[in-house]
Amino acid sequence: MKHLVFLLTSLVTGVLLITGCQSTTAGGATGSSRSQFLLISSDEVNQSAATAYKQALGKARSAKVLNTNTNDTKRVQKISKRLIAQVGIFRSDALKWNWEVNVIDSKEVNAYCMPGGKIAVYSGIIRSLNLTDDELAAVIGHEMAHALREHSREQISQQVATEQALSIAGALAGFSSTQQSLAGKAGELFLTLPFSRTMESEADVMGMELMARAGYNPEAAINVWKKMEKLGGSSTPELLSTHPSDSSRIERLQAELPKVMPLYQVALKTQGKTVTSRKK
Repeated sequence: MKHLVFLLTSLVTGVLLITGCQSTTAGGATGSSRSQFLLISSDEVNQSAATAYKQALGKARSAKVLNTNTNDTKRVQKISKRLIAQVGIFRSDALKWNWEVNVIDSKEVNAYCMPGGKIAVYSGIIRSLNLTDDELAAVIGHEMAHALREHSREQISQQVATEQALSIAGALAGFSSTQQSLAGKAGELFLTLPFSRTMESEADVMGMELMARAGYNPEAAINVWKKMEKLGGSSTPELLSTHPSDSSRIERLQAELPKVMPLYQVALKTQGKTVTSRKK
């Protein structure tokens, strides 16, 4: 019996893998086009994200911590606008997303971008890391990359596959109940499920390319994670609890830097500026 269950589970998983693999983005200069396992539709995930984001803003508004610092809000929105203008290189449909950008006044060292372009930056990360505009662009670009690559959709799809494999009869009949169940609680998953190291690496690299194209020094991305490591100490910042920062991560960014630096140089020439190194 166990052998039969194993065979059926393998069969279901294999079918799901074959039918659900695709890439959500074009590769860009850094080749960010890994084939992904996607079963849930973008519309389902984006709708759930819009609802979850609205609820999060409602809570922040009730607590009187939503966009309370005009300077922070203007700064984050200005940087985000420049980054958003570059998303078409990875996916043209993202240019039409209903992007929203807000700042939450909190000591929490965190930021996120929900599916469909719902951005929130916590003032704690700006203050604690004393972020320059380039470094803030690196943080926002990283989070935007998660949305562009639809990492949340990928995670939910993986959970669907797991549920289906454990409920073989339902899987063979179709996705319906399990799919709807997970899609229904997707909002809870956006802020609780940690991204895998593969996803984090993709967001690092794509985010660095995004900021370079927008005219922000990509070297700042490396500096952000160095600052995060120093800030960690004995207590791990919220952002690091789901965004592992280590020497291999910094090394990967350094290795990809030559691919994106020319993009930064072109952006600066377009803006009539000169290139200067900002390594620290």
